[in-house]
This record gives sequence, structure tokens and C-alpha cells, in this order.
Amino acid sequence: MSKKSDTLTIAFFGTPQFAVYVLEELEAAGITPSIVVSRPDKPKGRGLLMTPPPVKEWALEREIPVIQPRTLARDDADADILWNSDWDLFIVAAYGKIISYDVLSLSRAGTLNLHPSLLPKYRGPSPIESHILADDAEAGVSVMLLDEEVDHGPIVAQASITLKEWPLKASVLEEILAREGGKLLAEVIPLWMGDAMNAGGPHEGYPDTLAAEPQNHSQATFTSKIKKEDGLIDFSEDAYRNYLKFCAYDEWPGTYFFTEKDGKKTRVKITEAEYTGGAFTPVRVIPEGKREIDYRDFLRRIQ
Repeated sequence: MSKKSDTLTIAFFGTPQFAVYVLEELEAAGITPSIVVSRPDKPKGRGLLMTPPPVKEWALEREIPVIQPRTLARDDADADILWNSDWDLFIVAAYGKIISYDVLSLSRAGTLNLHPSLLPKYRGPSPIESHILADDAEAGVSVMLLDEEVDHGPIVAQASITLKEWPLKASVLEEILAREGGKLLAEVIPLWMGDAMNAGGPHEGYPDTLAAEPQNHSQATFTSKIKKEDGLIDFSEDAYRNYLKFCAYDEWPGTYFFTEKDGKKTRVKITEAEYTGGAFTPVRVIPEGKREIDYRDFLRRIQ
């Protein structure tokens, strides 16, 4: 390598907890970014307090500089350091925003993106949720060379993951995929930077063991952005499909149903559920404006 791994200038783009898991695995392998790029703080909770994204908190605990530009454009003052510094490598994991070619070209060795599926499956904004909804127990992660199209770039490395249980809640599957993806990235980066750095450009001299192979775009499947109303449970629908929905939406938007008594309609959030004997049954629920209770107790109250 033309540079040691601890002297590489690496910018990491990420925002949610998924990206934190990835960073933890990179850190364990001795790979630490020079800077973290995350989305801006957002109002959260009933008080709408401005809350930093998980990646920002992770970086600040380690005294790693963080920037949160609203855009990545050259005229965005918050993104100035990206445009006016030399970068060896960009890494992206759940950043949540399309990165333009002009920004991608700022990195000498290109931009490696971790995606939580075996691409070209489950491209788009909801790969983990869609994976569960499809009842697809074949899990894996992909490291690709990012281009301007969504999850379209050539594949650098992939890893299949054997799941001991299925289906899993999205929060559980997310951590499994992120940590395995972080380990895969930690293996890929030193090899990728070897020839890519020596060749002097991001699109030349790929290592023989890491040839970036174009995806088979004809086999691509696409996911949609999740909406709050997607979490509505209809008990007249297939029980197993309802359980998959509960697992897929456990973090957001959650699953819920409505009850009506004395002409009053109440929204009830499902916090725990089970699928046994061919039936989908809530276990714990939160009636709107109330505390969490057992579902059986809730049924007694509304009878």
C-alpha cells in the first residue's frame, strides 16, 4: 500500500443506528474515519427536541469531527471541508441521501457503499423491511462501488449470512447485517486501497481479488419508502403476513389497529406479538393515550 491504514483520510457517510454498528466493526478492526458526515439533527419526541443522529453521538464520543450539511453542494458552507481537503476513500452506510457524481469524484479511491442485501435484490430505501415482508430467509450484505444511481454500482464483495431463526424483527436483522457488513468492509478496505491507491485513481487498478463486477440489472428488485399507514394491521388478513408485518415494522412505523366503543375510535399500538398455531396474536399493546398493558387485559376493558 502507498499509505498505512492509520494515515488514510477516510470520510464516513451515515446517519442511523445501522451505521453505528458498521463503525463499531470498523473500529474493532483498527479502521477509523477522519471525519463523519451525517444528516442534520431532527426534532424528536413529544417535546420535539432537536436530537442528533446516532452516528453523530458515536463520533463525538471519540472526538471524531462531524459535519451535517443540508446538501453536499460546493456552496454549502457546512460541506466545505469535503471540497477543500484531500480524501483517499469515502465509505457510505445508510446515509439517507443520494450523493452526486461531483461529490463521489472527490475521493481518490472511489466510494464503497455497504448495502444490507445480496444485490441486485432489495434495492432502494427499505431493504431490511422488504426482506422480512418477502419472507426471504436468504440474507446477506454487499459492498459496492457507489455510482449516482440507487444501489446500482458494481459489486466489490458479498457475504451470505446464515440466520438461526426466522422471521426476525427488523431491529435484530438490522444489527446482524450491519455488523457482518462492517466486518466485510474491514476485510475489503485494505485490499481495495492497495492497488487503487497505487494506480492513482478510483477506477483503475482494482485488486485481482476484488474485481468490481457489474450487477445483473435484469434481476434487480426494488423497495419502496415506508409510510406510517403501512403499519395498520387488519385481523381479517392472513395471520402469517400480519406477523411478518409486525416484525418488519418493529422500529418504525410500528404496527397498530383500531377499536371502537361507544362511538369512540381508539388507535392501539402493538408492542409485542406472536405467531402460534397459525394465528397472529398481540401480546402487549399501548392504547392511545394510555400505558402499555397485556392484550388480554385490553380486551377485557373494551368488552
